[in-house]
Amino acid sequence: MFAPRSGWGFGCLWLNQLRVGAGGAPGRWACLAGPARRYRSCGGERPLESEPAVSPPGLARQTLKEWALLVSPFGRLRAQLPCHLAVRPLDPLTYPDGDRVLVAVRAAEGGARDLAGLQVKYDEVLKEVAIVSDTIDPQVSVEVNAPLKFDLNIKSLGSGCVKVQNIECDNCKIETEQGTGILQSVKSQKLHVQTKGGKVICLGSVYGNIDIHASDKSTVTIDKLQGSTVNISTEHGLLEAKYLYTESSFLSSAAGDITLGSVHGNITLQSKMGNITVDSSSGCLKASTHLGAIDVYVSQLGKVELKSHEGSILVKVASSLQAHLQLSGKEVDVNSEVHVQEMTEVHKDDGVIITACRREPDLQGLVKNSHFEHSTGYFTPQVTSSGKKNEAGRSN
Repeated sequence: MFAPRSGWGFGCLWLNQLRVGAGGAPGRWACLAGPARRYRSCGGERPLESEPAVSPPGLARQTLKEWALLVSPFGRLRAQLPCHLAVRPLDPLTYPDGDRVLVAVRAAEGGARDLAGLQVKYDEVLKEVAIVSDTIDPQVSVEVNAPLKFDLNIKSLGSGCVKVQNIECDNCKIETEQGTGILQSVKSQKLHVQTKGGKVICLGSVYGNIDIHASDKSTVTIDKLQGSTVNISTEHGLLEAKYLYTESSFLSSAAGDITLGSVHGNITLQSKMGNITVDSSSGCLKASTHLGAIDVYVSQLGKVELKSHEGSILVKVASSLQAHLQLSGKEVDVNSEVHVQEMTEVHKDDGVIITACRREPDLQGLVKNSHFEHSTGYFTPQVTSSGKKNEAGRSN
């Protein structure tokens, strides 16, 4: 395989249109061919973390007060509470017209009973149900059953958690401070989620144009997102997703890792200090990190560009893919086991640019050997347990 040595700009590798770059500081990268693989995170398969409870655990909970509001369809729910809030759709068999909003306040037996300051009302002009309180006991929980298609504007205070389940709407806005925000099987034209210190968890499939922003050490964990545009950012927390099906996505983190499973569409990934891992890319992928490492498997070729200023880069491609490669760096070593055609070498300034092609039946013979000032990566062909020859890497 090919690998650039540190010191001259950044390296680039094109695999059919795939570019890999290593920055001026010590680092290493390599490109490998191999079979498709299943989703993993940080070295091994594991399920997403268990869904947290929206209502606090403990003693059996009792209903303190209930409301049944007659509403117009396609309205909006606005809530601002320091306690846990759960929103679910009405039972369509019980309420076929979808003209009710049911609100229930619950607390543990023997717990808080003072609901002073809690306002629950419906504005017919605005078509808005408001559930507002800054002083209600955080140990209570509020449960809302709303029409299936109902816009949401929810803000939780303190450690209050929010769970929205099986709702369809044009606009969904959820803000939390230290609490967890859970979205399960939600469809929204515009979906905005923001947390200052809690977690964001997407369960099932979440559809729409999605913006998720997590501050401080907040983490974002996703089963599946599907939509036209997706923008997700974290500061110091992990950003993890199993499946992304989007036309355009931008995912970033200041210091957290970005760990993705299967991604489709035009994807841009940025992390200043964290690592970036993509288990399967189908489409156009652009990933960059300053200090972290990049590990990407390309299952179907689009334009792929990878850059790391000081970390390592590891690229794997499906063995059936043909590729055009372009690699630049201060020093480029080509392993004698590499089987490529039309290889050219051009020296420019104090660096070198190598271009080459690989075509069947030479797809299994691509091996790169990389050397760096302070670290070295060795990549050799290995035989898998199935007996098929793949390309695997080992570095020290």
